[in-house]
Amino acid sequence: MKIPISVLVVIYKSNRDVLLIERADRDGFWQSVTGSLDAPDEDLAEAAAREVFEETGIAVDQLPQGALRNLHHHIEYEIYPAWRFRYAPGVTRNTEHWFSLKVPDGVQVQLAPREHVAYQWLPYQEAAKQCFSPSNGEAILKLFSAQ
Repeated sequence: MKIPISVLVVIYKSNRDVLLIERADRDGFWQSVTGSLDAPDEDLAEAAAREVFEETGIAVDQLPQGALRNLHHHIEYEIYPAWRFRYAPGVTRNTEHWFSLKVPDGVQVQLAPREHVAYQWLPYQEAAKQCFSPSNGEAILKLFSAQ
């Protein structure tokens, strides 16, 4: 069963282009890296780094220190009914913690084929509009409004 605590990581380059990945299980569902904690006591930053590596092949520990930043913001949202079977009975809400990750311009992306089928780099405003989840778009805009 999935833990209803997750991370969202907005990956971006110095020119403010943002990485979006398309889910394999839902055509046209573009998003940033997301994922649930593996254990209730898993460190949020470790979960973020793990999810980035699992979904994109980008190793956070190979990037400059400080590339991964906790944005110290979280939201709570209702889990889509179609995905509730992944959680314990009665769990309907998830708490998502936001992170950002600045990557080198030439970074290579290696998608996990069972999870994602495509990726694209977009200017941040366009990326925010392309996200299926309104809160994902909000996270992107919040990141760049603070810079």
